[in-house]
Amino acid sequence: MDELRFTNIEELYHRVLPALSTKKRELHAHHYSYITEEDIWNYLKDQKWPNKNNLTLYDIVDDILHTDNDLIDEYVHKTLRKI
Repeated sequence: MDELRFTNIEELYHRVLPALSTKKRELHAHHYSYITEEDIWNYLKDQKWPNKNNLTLYDIVDDILHTDNDLIDEYVHKTLRKI
């Protein structure tokens, strides 16, 4: 099977947007209604993935769907405090 290649981070973001939307729906069902797809993406990009090499699309989607909701919430609150 051929590997998927992405030319930029925006292309990758759009590719995994369905998983981000699914995670957002989960978060909203658990009363985190202010968290967006971009918040989830930024948390993973800034906190989970910086030291990872050779992430596969599977790894990225798995991280999106299985990251602890409280960790994303804490990140969003910290980010909002910096604004």
